Amino acid sequence: MRSPASPVIAFLDLPSPLDTAAALAMVAAVVALVAWALQLMQAASDRKEFSLMLAGCMVCSAAVGLATVMVLTLTGPDRLASRTMLPPPESGVSLDSIVLPWDGQL
Repeated sequence: MRSPASPVIAFLDLPSPLDTAAALAMVAAVVALVAWALQLMQAASDRKEFSLMLAGCMVCSAAVGLATVMVLTLTGPDRLASRTMLPPPESGVSLDSIVLPWDGQL
């Protein structure tokens, strides 16, 4: 079992180049969406158009949604367990062998 030096290094320790490329593409998309939202909001401020402000807010919310999906994808429990950042599940009693009073025959 390996122990990561720090959480930041462990977070950047992606298992394959495809995962790294996907993560960098998502970060680039979030940055591009935020830049576009800022341009729309600047144009809305210059032209005094409310519709451009709404469009900027919609683009910004799309960037937030993409960032949320990215964080959930890259730090999900199955990914953390595969990188040994979570403790292994403890062995114990299976609940399949327990008979509850209301599980009897009717």
